[in-house]
Amino acid sequence: MALESIFLVGGLGIQEILIILVIAAVFIFGAKKIPEIAKTFGKAKSEFEKGKIEGEKELNEFKNKEKKSD
Repeated sequence: MALESIFLVGGLGIQEILIILVIAAVFIFGAKKIPEIAKTFGKAKSEFEKGKIEGEKELNEFKNKEKKSD
C-alpha cells in the first residue's frame, strides 16, 4: 500500500513504472540480451516452484510421520 501511494503521488502508476523498467533494461542490456535474461528468470522461477513443491511434500510427510507416532 505504501509503495503504491508513493508512486501515485508522483503521478506514476504501476503500468508506467513497468514501462520505464522495460525501457531501462533495453538501454542497459541491449535488445538482444532481453530474451536471454527472460529465459534465465523463467528457469529460475521454475526451479523455485519445484523446490517449493518438494519442500511441501517433505513437510507433509514429516507431519504424517509425527501423527502416526502419536
